[in-house]
Amino acid sequence: MAANVLLIILDSVRARNTSLGGWTNDTTPFCAEFAERATIYTQARSPGAKSLTSHTSIFTGLDVEQHNITSADDRLAPGYSVFERLREAGYDTGVFSENTWVTDVEVGLKDGFGTVEGPRNLPFPDAVDPKSFVAEAGRGQYADYLRASLDSSRPVRSLANGLATKLAWDFPWLLPDSLQASTAADVYADLFLEWERERDDHWAACLNLMDAHIPYEPAPEFDRWGGPEARAIQDDLADLEWVFLGGQEPWWKRRALEGLYDGAIAQMDAQIRRIVETLADRGVLDDTLVVVTSDHGEGFGEPDEVRDVRVAEHGVSIHEVVTHVPLLVKYPGQTEGATVEDPATLTRFPDAAMAAADGEGRPGEFVPDGPVRVTAVGLNDALKGRAADHVDDLAPFTATARAVVEKRDGTVRKDITWRDRTRRVEIRDAGTSYRVEAPADAVRSRVESAFADVADAGVRTSGAGVEGASDATRKRLEDLGYV
Repeated sequence: MAANVLLIILDSVRARNTSLGGWTNDTTPFCAEFAERATIYTQARSPGAKSLTSHTSIFTGLDVEQHNITSADDRLAPGYSVFERLREAGYDTGVFSENTWVTDVEVGLKDGFGTVEGPRNLPFPDAVDPKSFVAEAGRGQYADYLRASLDSSRPVRSLANGLATKLAWDFPWLLPDSLQASTAADVYADLFLEWERERDDHWAACLNLMDAHIPYEPAPEFDRWGGPEARAIQDDLADLEWVFLGGQEPWWKRRALEGLYDGAIAQMDAQIRRIVETLADRGVLDDTLVVVTSDHGEGFGEPDEVRDVRVAEHGVSIHEVVTHVPLLVKYPGQTEGATVEDPATLTRFPDAAMAAADGEGRPGEFVPDGPVRVTAVGLNDALKGRAADHVDDLAPFTATARAVVEKRDGTVRKDITWRDRTRRVEIRDAGTSYRVEAPADAVRSRVESAFADVADAGVRTSGAGVEGASDATRKRLEDLGYV
């Protein structure tokens, strides 16, 4: 029987900081509990090091160097997203996230979704939502919005929402930070659960939860390891990445934010619990493929594996803290837990989703026949400009890095190439990896061999670029460090 498909992406969450993966702080108590009746992949890797490249790979099953969607100037051609295929097969599809790459920017990722719920930074969430109104009535219908607001149970709040949204679209610099802050996971959990309740047939949904993306702002009940001192440090920083790489701020301040990051992960874990338990109460969990993972991890000052810099946040590093991600899968009908220790890749998600739609679905779907390939693309021109404000030498942040992850003689090994450098890293678990000596020629040969059949798939077309986005979307991309 065909199953529903639920993809939950915990944006910027590295496997290392999940208690599911052995972290000392209890950041993912529910995921650990859920693993008793699901499959945990302990050696999962993201296809890329930043949101756009990884999401495109997750949606299409293509490696980064096959789709080559790396900036807002690129657009995925129609028909290649698994959510488009599911929609064509009769599934209701929806995406719920404030990540503008999947909800707003015209890069093709939102095209597979019949329902798109994007950023919702409203002063009054309990009143009329202008974005939902515009989705139904179109932009520019000011008189109709005025009538809808006056007819609502909260007319003044609805009008205030309209004004705030208009400012966010046209004059975002006039808004206070409180209306530009991240929207917590509970908002998108609510939106998804409300949407799911109204489905009469099979559905496929993607939730991208951004709580663990900068800035880290866990609610007080989840802020167990950060506290006011860490919040004060974060509030005083002009930038959460380049000021450290440029030496304007000491690295201990970056590391001090890790407690807030952990609290944000715990905050999302609580919403995963609510989603899963609600689906169980509604009687649909057993007939749903549930995939919980991340698009990439995050750096807090770890020495890079191949470049002479430290890792701050994510984007260009191919380090384990950026590419080793959690992956927890509840297959339809699965009742007993399983652990897969072979290297797995998120590019297998489309195969798993279509298998579920075909009434199949089996453990091992995320383990490829060959090695796992990872690509970290260097800075694009827009980000070079941002980085140059703090860093004199941009060479360590340019050029593409490649990695091949595979198990050899019972040991998970990663071979890396970047420019003329090579490295070999052995990985014990999400928190333990170390460099080992290996002949440079052997490492380079292995990487080149693994990537030999990776060619441009011809799925990239011209995008509208950042200039084609609204002022609010451009501001959001800047706040997230994407442009």
